[in-house]
Amino acid sequence: MIRESKDDVGFQAKLIEEEMNQEKSSQVCRIQVHGMTCTSCSTTLESALQVIPGVQEARVALATQEAEICYDPKIVDCNQLLEAIANTGFEGILISTGEDSSRILLKVDGVKTENCVTLIKSSLLALKGVQEIDFDLQLKKISVSYTADVTGPRDFIRAIESTGSGCFKASIFPEGRERGEHRHQEIKQYRRAFLWSLVFAVPVFFTSMVFMYIPGLKDVLETKVANMLTVGQVLRWGLSTPVQFIIGRRFYVGAYIALSHGYANMDVLIALGTNAAYFYSVYSVLRAATSPTFKASDFFETSSMLISFILLGKYLEVLARGKTSEAIAKLMDLAPKTATLLTLDDKGNVVNEEEVDSRLIQKNDVIKTIPGSKVACDGLVIWGQSHANESMITGESRPVAKKPGDMVIGGTMNENGVLHIKATRIGSETSLSQIVRLVESAQMAKAPVQRFADHISKYFVPLVIALSFCTWVSWFLAGIFTSYPRAWIPSSMDSFELALQFGISVMVVACPCALGLATPTAVMVGTGVGASLGVLIKGGQALESAQEVNCIVFDKTGTLTIGKPMVVNTKFFKTMVPQEFYELIAAAEVNSDHPLAKAIVEYAKRLRGSEENLAWPEASTFESITGHGVRAIICNKEVILGNKSLMLEHGIAIPVQAEEALAEAEGQAQTGILVSIDKELIGVLSVSDPLKPEAPAVISFLKSMNVESMIVTGDNWGTANAIAKQVGIDGKYVVAEAKPEQKAEKVKELQDLGKVVAMVGDGVNDSPALVAADVGIAIGAGTDIAIEAADIVLMKSSLKDVITAIDLSKKTFRRIHLNYFWALGFNLLGIPIAAGVLFPSTHFRLPPWIAGAAMAASSVSVVCSSLLLKNYKKPKKLNTLDLQEIIVQ
Repeated sequence: MIRESKDDVGFQAKLIEEEMNQEKSSQVCRIQVHGMTCTSCSTTLESALQVIPGVQEARVALATQEAEICYDPKIVDCNQLLEAIANTGFEGILISTGEDSSRILLKVDGVKTENCVTLIKSSLLALKGVQEIDFDLQLKKISVSYTADVTGPRDFIRAIESTGSGCFKASIFPEGRERGEHRHQEIKQYRRAFLWSLVFAVPVFFTSMVFMYIPGLKDVLETKVANMLTVGQVLRWGLSTPVQFIIGRRFYVGAYIALSHGYANMDVLIALGTNAAYFYSVYSVLRAATSPTFKASDFFETSSMLISFILLGKYLEVLARGKTSEAIAKLMDLAPKTATLLTLDDKGNVVNEEEVDSRLIQKNDVIKTIPGSKVACDGLVIWGQSHANESMITGESRPVAKKPGDMVIGGTMNENGVLHIKATRIGSETSLSQIVRLVESAQMAKAPVQRFADHISKYFVPLVIALSFCTWVSWFLAGIFTSYPRAWIPSSMDSFELALQFGISVMVVACPCALGLATPTAVMVGTGVGASLGVLIKGGQALESAQEVNCIVFDKTGTLTIGKPMVVNTKFFKTMVPQEFYELIAAAEVNSDHPLAKAIVEYAKRLRGSEENLAWPEASTFESITGHGVRAIICNKEVILGNKSLMLEHGIAIPVQAEEALAEAEGQAQTGILVSIDKELIGVLSVSDPLKPEAPAVISFLKSMNVESMIVTGDNWGTANAIAKQVGIDGKYVVAEAKPEQKAEKVKELQDLGKVVAMVGDGVNDSPALVAADVGIAIGAGTDIAIEAADIVLMKSSLKDVITAIDLSKKTFRRIHLNYFWALGFNLLGIPIAAGVLFPSTHFRLPPWIAGAAMAASSVSVVCSSLLLKNYKKPKKLNTLDLQEIIVQ
């Protein structure tokens, strides 16, 4: 109604809240997909998911056998997505729903009727903070959504077990093991199928290829059973039939599902190839059984050995694929299984210790961590001193000192002291969980180069079938018209059978799987290696762009510098009580999260001494002018802190002595901050932020890699030029006093010149530039907004990891190109050889069962090639950098 009334008087209005809700209405779920055999399967499923109303984006990874779907829960739900996957011919198992992180699954024993369910729901809903409950009676699983700051899983278990006279027993639902269990099950299935196929296929092979040349055995095998039908043919038929239809049933099922949904996959090729060999052999032996003169030639060894080798290849491929995702498994294993929960009295004294499942930790719990044990969750040290080994999370090899007031990261190792830690982030909110999610998402993200394989996969199988048919027809017609000497035909077959063998070999030697696995396996291993080194790369797109970078734009504060600035000097131009001066500027800057603001507040605190009440006067209005400074009204006085342009914008005159003070500070690589109170310039604060010790060597290293370096900062020109001189960047590559949008514009300007640009930053004001750059690289100690906007996150905040990220990306893409060279080269060479191009000149031909073995080997070799990335080492020159840490107190 309000919107309509505004329209009536000539203004246009729109409902902002409604639009915001629509923007936020998206969730991401992950689904394990069973039944995909090649790239054709994954691309078909991806296309089927993307056309579902409400699905915003769908990514399907053959290497991980998973789908990641971003969808609007108001339009479509997870059950509909699972149904769509089933309709495409695959089985889907929900891994995660992407719902609010404050949700837990509990297993409740003793529940038998709906009355029990109602009773438990009532007990839980009576707890403060419980939002929603969903109960699955069949699985005895209850899902509870709650407010983490108010309640938690231990409260739920207590409430459930105190309901109904204690007849119910609750525990954490054993979720998250489905993927690992499925992979182990898949490995066992392929291993069992391969071994059983050998039981039948080896005797078939020996009766066909070996025993026929051993006197005595040859006579037994050639004994006639009916007309021209021999004992050996009956044995081979009987032994190959279970391999073809029982052990090889999976290929028939896969081919039927694919064809019924309008596409062809690798199963179609295998089914066609083995059926051609098997049914021709059946025809041949049946004709021999009914004819007194027809001498049969069979290919039962071709179909049985072919299936055996393909099963062996699949078994090795699944084994190798599991190793590509070891990085995630190792990250998940960092979290300890149990934790020691402390109960404190009102004075903070420990009154009880209890060992609990780490998944039962709630916010604000106090956890005891002894030397040699892992920290159970992210938290704040409230008692004790120690050192924490954070190398498994950040890659930083040196232990980090921890004292009261310091934050600790869940999954890290406590080394030499007892710590009492107050839990601040639990469950999926912890840094470890976020890193796992980031790595999982990165391994799902497709690199642009993957489109090449996806495009080929659409036409690969139909093209191979056509080539196979053409090969058979060509050789068959050549035999009929005697276009080649009869001596070319092996004594055990005729021209039709020779042509059939060539056709089958072409069909089974072609391998779409190797092409499909070339990129995702390398990306999985590369991102996993990066995570272990403290370099989080958000997917294939970031990897591909990073290896092409030829220009890097650096922010200054917190990026090239330590990011812990401190006030080193204050100059007054007007008479004023210092205590009042620092109180006013601290009251203004306490509302800002900029590193310089924090330095000013800390300096003011030190000047206040040991006062217990360190509260500053409250600002009645506050405005942060990004890239320039702040403005606030405090105690009815207008306080402005910032650079020269901010003062001029507000009509504040800058005296000569202030200009000189700024120039002096800037000459010493310090930041000069002008302070104005009630439109009058009072003084200048000089803030120093030490340069990171490795910065000059990193810039020099980048020059040797032909990568251009620039500084784009919101700081003043004098400081920016002084820092540039220290690190070895030419003054013409420096842009200072830049607003956030100007940083982004500079990045776009460089891109317009044809450069591939990386932006390295840590603050909110760097976010637009991080997004605009081809590769955004966020310093791990920076703000959450910058980390969210970036493509690569450096967990250690060390500039040398910029080089590591670029070098790892280059090595990963060299491996991808090698994989493609091998996969394409195998098919481009293997198909002509299988078709018999070498046969006229060398009489060499590729029997179908050997062609099948070669096809299986090609997929395994591509995966193993990607696994070699696990041996990645940082550039040797990085070891020579002087990386002594500077700690600014």
